[in-house]
Amino acid sequence: MGLVSIRIHKPRLLLVIITLLLAFWWGWSWIGRPRGVQEVAYTPAESSCGNDGALRYCIYRNRAGTNGDVLYHLHGRNLDETSWNDSSYYTAMVQSEWQQSGALPPIVISLSYGSTWLLTAKGTAEQSGLLDDLMRRLPSLERQTGQPRRRLLLGESMGGLNVLIAGLSHPGHFAKVAALCPGVYQLSPFAPVGEMEAALQRTGADPSIAFGIWVLSRRYFSNDREWQAASPMALIERAGPKSPAIYLSNGLYDAYGNFEGTHMLSQRAMKRGVKTEWHPVYGGHCATDAKSLAAFLIS
Repeated sequence: MGLVSIRIHKPRLLLVIITLLLAFWWGWSWIGRPRGVQEVAYTPAESSCGNDGALRYCIYRNRAGTNGDVLYHLHGRNLDETSWNDSSYYTAMVQSEWQQSGALPPIVISLSYGSTWLLTAKGTAEQSGLLDDLMRRLPSLERQTGQPRRRLLLGESMGGLNVLIAGLSHPGHFAKVAALCPGVYQLSPFAPVGEMEAALQRTGADPSIAFGIWVLSRRYFSNDREWQAASPMALIERAGPKSPAIYLSNGLYDAYGNFEGTHMLSQRAMKRGVKTEWHPVYGGHCATDAKSLAAFLIS
């Protein structure tokens, strides 16, 4: 009878244990979940948004006035043209720095072709050609802002790579380029697998992220020749003292493995006589020094 009783109650005991574990897990998750988000104290810029063909944009004007420059902001992956006024993003910190210093900032035009995109000249890859499209649309955007005193570029992550491609491909159009944690690599995405594995070891990049970057690059570049035509590492070799001033920043522990390439790019730019600011930051992907960035964009 005792053995029979044990067999009958074992399933119930197991169910009770599972229920208690689930209740504990749920309770601990509820206790440990974030209660809010650290927001920046600042006055958001006034904005108006629209689209020009496939290009979506928002124009941001500081309520106290602007300095005559136009800053084109190109966002990172999975963001959009509305991120400039995000009170929990680095862009709010930049606005706060300008407001605290009393400096008049540029008009900001934040651009987007969707959650994921790369600016490339038209090649054989189906999704290539966005760089040509963007440059054709700048005049119509500036008819809404007036002729700028200077054109500036700012981007983070994917956007950081995009502003470097645009600024170094069309140096006569832009006075300054600020690239934060840009997707710059020493290696081509068409390099041998062994070299890529060595780069993962050397940079500490997350392999799953690196694979995603590799897949993304194949959507916009069909071969190494097309990649080299857009790579900042190659474009910087055509730069010189009259090229746009460059601000480069990267976190030491960047899971995308961008620190090595960004640092190397800064060294090559300085060697070519390009006015360059290099800001290594102790932190992860897109850790940013908002104070020096804000100063660079209005100096």
